[in-house]
Amino acid sequence: MPSTRRAVLRLAAALGATATVGVFAADRFTEPDAVTGPAATPGGTSSPGRAGPAAGPQAHAARLSPSAYRLQPMTSYAPPAFRRAVPPVRQRPFLSMSGVGRSMVLTFDDGPDPRYTPGILETLRRYDCRAMFFVCGEMAVENQDLLREMDADGHIVGNHTWSHPLVPKLRPSRIRDELGSTSEIVEQVLGTPPLWYRAPYGAWNRLSFEIGAELGMEPLAWTVDTLDWKEPGTGSIVRRVVDGAAPGVVVLSHDAGGNRSQSVAALRRYLPELLDAGYHITVPRR
Repeated sequence: MPSTRRAVLRLAAALGATATVGVFAADRFTEPDAVTGPAATPGGTSSPGRAGPAAGPQAHAARLSPSAYRLQPMTSYAPPAFRRAVPPVRQRPFLSMSGVGRSMVLTFDDGPDPRYTPGILETLRRYDCRAMFFVCGEMAVENQDLLREMDADGHIVGNHTWSHPLVPKLRPSRIRDELGSTSEIVEQVLGTPPLWYRAPYGAWNRLSFEIGAELGMEPLAWTVDTLDWKEPGTGSIVRRVVDGAAPGVVVLSHDAGGNRSQSVAALRRYLPELLDAGYHITVPRR
């Protein structure tokens, strides 16, 4: 090949390489604002005179350095959302509270009732004591202010079904409705669902234990029954509580379901006696 022709070809190759390097350099160092062309605005329309981000994996690589990739969290490694632990399915309810020293638990069923519950709350408040109230949904939905008062005073609000049925005679779906509906109204009013439940008449079955556990609740029965639902007289109620007093005892009384004036009067008498005897009136913790 003549020397002149080879020189021309070498010159052309050098010019082409120089042009290519210039193009890549301009693309790398030019600011996006200086590039003209349509770009999407936040409203979704195109705006002339401003370039939008380039599409494709190469453009993403230009925005993130290799070290930035390593700093991006991976969804599969993210911690799971918090879920409250479901309690075990019991085969029998708790009858007393162990490991609480010289303490007792007072419980009241079937309310809240605006005729009797306020009197019980007032006595507990006077002696700065906490108790448990196992409420029926049909009563709770009509007396939400009393639910809030129980919670504000530090009492535990438990689940006593919606309509106080005999649980073993119910279909599984009905048991779920009775417990679930009451838990819903308590959570709606107080912000948290109940953690304890009690079967009406103390009648439990396997399904009630299973469904209660699914709803996050533990079953609590009682040690001493005051039989106040029989209206035996204020003195009889007081004697049953005082005679049955012992560490860990759970006392059953009522603040609804009938005339509970004897229950209100009895609490005013036996509560100071228990405190004078050195008992601490408390509530279980979970």
